[in-house]
Amino acid sequence: MKFPRYLLSICFLTLLSISTIQAQVTLEIKAGDYVRVGTPIKVILEEEDALDANLAKLQLNNQVIVGQVCELGLESLRELGDSADSSNLRELHFILPEMAKGKTVQVQVTFGVTDQGKQKGFHFEDKEGVHTDLKLGDRPIMRYMYEALDTSSDKRIGETYKVYHHVYDPLGERFVTKGPGGLFPHHRGLFYGFNKISYSVDGKPMTADVWHCRSGESQAHVKVLSEVAGDVIGRHLLKIDWKGKDGIPFATELRELTAYNLEHGVMIGFASKLQTLVGDIKLAGDPQHAGFQFRGSQEIPDKTAAETYYVRPDGIGQPGAFRNWPGNKGHVNLKWNALCFVLGEQRLTCCYLDHPQNPKEARFSERNYGRFGSYFEYTVKPSRPLNLNYRIWLQYEAMTVEGVEKYSHDFVSPPMVTQK
Repeated sequence: MKFPRYLLSICFLTLLSISTIQAQVTLEIKAGDYVRVGTPIKVILEEEDALDANLAKLQLNNQVIVGQVCELGLESLRELGDSADSSNLRELHFILPEMAKGKTVQVQVTFGVTDQGKQKGFHFEDKEGVHTDLKLGDRPIMRYMYEALDTSSDKRIGETYKVYHHVYDPLGERFVTKGPGGLFPHHRGLFYGFNKISYSVDGKPMTADVWHCRSGESQAHVKVLSEVAGDVIGRHLLKIDWKGKDGIPFATELRELTAYNLEHGVMIGFASKLQTLVGDIKLAGDPQHAGFQFRGSQEIPDKTAAETYYVRPDGIGQPGAFRNWPGNKGHVNLKWNALCFVLGEQRLTCCYLDHPQNPKEARFSERNYGRFGSYFEYTVKPSRPLNLNYRIWLQYEAMTVEGVEKYSHDFVSPPMVTQK
């Protein structure tokens, strides 16, 4: 199967359009303990001349690759701490083409500016009040579903009681995720929530379930806080209210999704910061209805569930052999898990990459109809928000353990980059 070579063409178009050269810096990249191929790199720079740049040209040996300069994202702000002054900092993003294990290279970075609107990179297209598409050129990557809660009928309540993201296949031709309706309508797309939440208001105990949302609860879009669009990443930061049975927000979430310009697949980063509005909030649930999860297309249970299997760190499973905590007590704290499923006549693999800084014990769940992920228990306090960081990789064809490990290593143990 052939995929469009976006990265190569975008690099060529962009580098021709650089104007107003502003600064040059040198970076040192150490591959570390793993071979790197197509690895996303993020560098936080304190470089005055980079403040007004949106583009970078990187000279790596005999290769010229494109970089993107943008404001700090949610994960960078978490890394720096709430008290840090980020006004003079920027992120530099680029894709490291190939680098041998243990190798160290020097990279020359030249900053510049370009009219991003003329490029065929990432951009957002919004259908006001309904959904927002993130596209790479003409190819859709993901869709944010954010309609306001509509209480005009039970059907409309079910369609609008929570926000989520659809994911497109690697060619951008169709969704690989499920929306409302179908088998277990509360499972849809890339979604995050908990079905057993407890807190108190003025001393009165309260409970909420923002997974099923059966008693007036909802996850409600408030606003888009920022959008980043360029040649390397497309990213938006969303403010989402978690509302209780009384319709009043008890928590507010900053949810950030980032797509990367990679060939042969779809890579999406999911970061979240959940803050309380009511004092302590206890988050709990079960492996099927809590945490961060992926739900595949309704076509899987309708037609191909018997062909579903999972790839795990300890090997490739068989169709019909699915693990779920607590039935499988050891199905916890996985570095990653991968769903191998069939749509039409084509097999795809979706990799769910956990980060060691996420709360543990992470309890995992798998289903043959294409829903999988993990949850944990956590108490959100005014002084202790809940920060999460996951990554999804989706590609055509079956993957091996070693193949998934590559993406996990890039996520949790990326190359070390220092400014010289």
